[in-house]
Amino acid sequence: MATITLKVPDKELSIFEAYARDNNKSLSEIFLAMMLERLEDEYDQRIADEAYTDYIESGYKSTPMSDFWAELDAEV
Repeated sequence: MATITLKVPDKELSIFEAYARDNNKSLSEIFLAMMLERLEDEYDQRIADEAYTDYIESGYKSTPMSDFWAELDAEV
């Protein structure tokens, strides 16, 4: 397993340590989980932005749900 060294100001370190202590986790567990969550969020946002851009560029127009239900002859 690799080791990463972070330099943080003492004030921030005490905040990180308190958070880790309150969650019964080590600093390593907290930093790893937070970093992975951030990377996943950024990836999800990028994919969503690309999908939205593709949708807009396609010229496709969405259909209101009321029209969909009317086609099925269903009551809402």
